[in-house]
Amino acid sequence: MLFNSLNFLIFFPIVLFIYFLSPFRFRWFILLAASCIFYMFFVPVYILILGFTIVIDYIAGILIESAEGKRKKLYLIMSLVSNIGILAVFKYYNFFIGNVNGLMTLSGGDFQFTFLKIILPIGLSFHTFQAMSYTLEVYRGNQKAERHFGIYSLYVMFFPQLVAGPIERPQNMLHQFHTKHKFDFDLVMSGLNLMFWGFFKKMVIADRLTFFIDPVFANPEKYSGLPILISIVFFAFQIYCDFSGYSDIAIGAARIMGFRLMINFNQPFTATSVTEFWRKWHISLYSWFNDYLFTPILVSKRNWGKYAIYYALFITFFLSGLWHGAAWTYIIWGCLHAVALIYEVITKGIRKSLSKKIPTYIYSMVSRLFVFCFLCFAWIFFRASSIKNAFAFIKGIGGLFNPQANKGLTNIDHYMMLWPQEIAYSSIGTLNFFVGIGGIAILIIVEYFLRKQLVNHLGLSRLVYDLKPAFYAVALMVFILFAIFTNGKQFIYFQF
Repeated sequence: MLFNSLNFLIFFPIVLFIYFLSPFRFRWFILLAASCIFYMFFVPVYILILGFTIVIDYIAGILIESAEGKRKKLYLIMSLVSNIGILAVFKYYNFFIGNVNGLMTLSGGDFQFTFLKIILPIGLSFHTFQAMSYTLEVYRGNQKAERHFGIYSLYVMFFPQLVAGPIERPQNMLHQFHTKHKFDFDLVMSGLNLMFWGFFKKMVIADRLTFFIDPVFANPEKYSGLPILISIVFFAFQIYCDFSGYSDIAIGAARIMGFRLMINFNQPFTATSVTEFWRKWHISLYSWFNDYLFTPILVSKRNWGKYAIYYALFITFFLSGLWHGAAWTYIIWGCLHAVALIYEVITKGIRKSLSKKIPTYIYSMVSRLFVFCFLCFAWIFFRASSIKNAFAFIKGIGGLFNPQANKGLTNIDHYMMLWPQEIAYSSIGTLNFFVGIGGIAILIIVEYFLRKQLVNHLGLSRLVYDLKPAFYAVALMVFILFAIFTNGKQFIYFQF
């Protein structure tokens, strides 16, 4: 079930009504049943895969807690293999077979392996990683094994964050399912505000920008110059608004019911380095890889000195790229980030010295610009359908320096003529463009106010409080006028 669908608009209030009116001892079952219904709106039969991993990890957690030595490690390995095995079959089997078949063709062989005709289960990478974090934390002694099968199932399947995170640790979530949550008006209003902001980012900004992104990435060889540049900048804001919008809705929905999910984004475009970016972007995934992959690799190779950091960074982000998708474009995207992070480790001293010689605001502004440009470049491979497509896109950027290609771009109407006919040759194309730009401007302003806490500093909090009914009325009207209502457009990260 999509958050931005009529189904969810009906589903969520019903769940809330039943949840808060039910005795505490039944609430886990209500949430688990609701989560099953939520997930089965996609491909119903795939709930069996979730059920299989839940049973395996539930039993594994108890066995790991009660075992010692090699047997304890064996139970952990069995759990991890079952989770990674399912992920490998559904997400990576066809990618692996495709590469093997390609190598066999190059070597002159005639035999070809058969591809599996399967659909990737929605959110498989997310709930697999969440399940793995449970057995890993039990193994490390940081979490007691959950004996209540229903509560453990709910930990894996909790519907607000089931499909695209945040990827939660058992220490944060399991005890919350054992706690009675009363109806709290302040939490409800706070959750609704966060959900509304998430819907705005998704349906007003991200979905609107799609009109100018999809055509260019589908056929980059047909475009040159400004459309190429604008589409990649738009994609940076689209993926941020789409993914952080989902996280806001998930966190807000959970908050209404009294549950606390971790913050998944912290204004990543304010980062002055790629290292800082990853501390602000998809925080739950970054912390997962840091705790369960990067740090163990670093510890195991500590005798390598500084090269241990380079090795750990490269392996971590190579696998991060592969986690995002079974394609070489994602792997290249991950490796680009690995190279950038290694570069920042090597040049840390130089950059620190340079920052002392340049005014802080200038250094920060230039650093943020460089980081944003790098992110946009790397995202070309993330968004492109193939490596060939990505390089055609990069080649098209060169059109910016071709005066003939940009001749006549003296106003917005001329610029709009560069886009496909169904988008550009009407007032709708111009409207979409300006609504997208306006949405990005609102995003930047709101996040600036939040970062600088100017709302409280300027005394505007009282003004907003006094005008709250009018403020919400205007905000709702703007949302209704400019949101894209197309029976729920899927979130970008659902494919991962």
